[in-house]
Amino acid sequence: MNSEQKLQAIRGMNDILPADIAYWQHLENTTRTLFAEYGFQEIRVPIVEHTSLFKRSIGEMTDIVEKEMYTFDDRSGDSLTLRPEATAGLVRAMISNGLLHNQRQKVWTSGPMFRHERPQKGRYRQFHQIDVEAFGFAGPDLDAELILMTARLWQRLGLKRLVLNINSLGTPEARQNYREILRNYFKAHIDQLDEDSLRRLEGNPLRILDTKNPAMATLVAQAPVLTDYLDAESATHFKTLCHHLDAVGVPYVVNPRLVRGLDYYSRTVFEWVTTELGAQDAVCSGGRYDGLVAQLGGEPTPAMGWALGEERIINLMQAQGVTVVPNQAEVYVVLVGEQAEAQGLALVERLRNELTACRIETNCGGGSFKSQLKRADKSGARYAVIVGESEAAQQMAAIKDLRSESEQQVVTWAMLGATLGQRLTAK
Repeated sequence: MNSEQKLQAIRGMNDILPADIAYWQHLENTTRTLFAEYGFQEIRVPIVEHTSLFKRSIGEMTDIVEKEMYTFDDRSGDSLTLRPEATAGLVRAMISNGLLHNQRQKVWTSGPMFRHERPQKGRYRQFHQIDVEAFGFAGPDLDAELILMTARLWQRLGLKRLVLNINSLGTPEARQNYREILRNYFKAHIDQLDEDSLRRLEGNPLRILDTKNPAMATLVAQAPVLTDYLDAESATHFKTLCHHLDAVGVPYVVNPRLVRGLDYYSRTVFEWVTTELGAQDAVCSGGRYDGLVAQLGGEPTPAMGWALGEERIINLMQAQGVTVVPNQAEVYVVLVGEQAEAQGLALVERLRNELTACRIETNCGGGSFKSQLKRADKSGARYAVIVGESEAAQQMAAIKDLRSESEQQVVTWAMLGATLGQRLTAK
């Protein structure tokens, strides 16, 4: 890099600044609480996995594996990949740590994912997901609970106007039969297929349904519908899921074109979408993947999960005017003069011991009384504790209400914690 070149973040990988972090913390704290209520435990897995894991799970004919993964050889010559999604790594962790043997597991994780895509609002090369997975549950009641949990999350975040799309992909056998029907349909219109679709025609024609090419929109819209070829068991599973959602009153749209972009899905798939974020309309997506655990070397285990994009949820919160108040200081300590500064930090640490839940910010770096009071006001604190030279000599402090015109109250250091505690509790 040229020594004169301005340092900046990699394209599509963004800094999350203090001005925005309150939204991230609010989203993450809300989900953490909600997951615990539903019996989900946190798990953390590596950001880097063997490339073969994603090829075997996601599918070699998907855009993610073909075009978007950050893959490299390490010094041992092993091909490694920055995770493009969370499910494959979680399944690997379940298997390699022996967590699925005669057990049912409900887990969640969060963190950055990586895909080399064209950056745009809501679609970044490093993006963040919150991911929920359940293993060992075969029935549609689990499908319903995972979807209902997302509906409750939108309520707690204050989000509105999200639309739930659901579909069933059937069993792998039913889907294979549908692939042949779909392949024959597209072969009959082969002159209308673009380069990507021609390549996928033999490998996985379902991927053609994901095309973003507007020239193929009519052709795809007229293609045979998967739900017309479901096996009886999957049809019953899907009907029961719809019954559960109806019973709770969660509205949904049955979207027969919803197939999801990952090969491991089977039976139930769903997406929550919005019209308020432009082209990136999906904010939470998931589905059932009953064959993936066995496909990756574990015992046959039914499983289902979903992931939400944190950036998109936060963008939607802001677009809908959801207000999140950042964590601000409640008390700002102003220290003016050498003696006040010399004794001030010890005083503040004693206050922190007495007011364990209180957010206290100390002025560091000196400054005049006027400048420190401006900092106190800018901090958002309700109260300023003022210690000057004379107060330090007498071990006294003045409490100033920064949000009203009330008179200052002067107290001893011994009474400072109790007095502040009463005021903070009273407000």
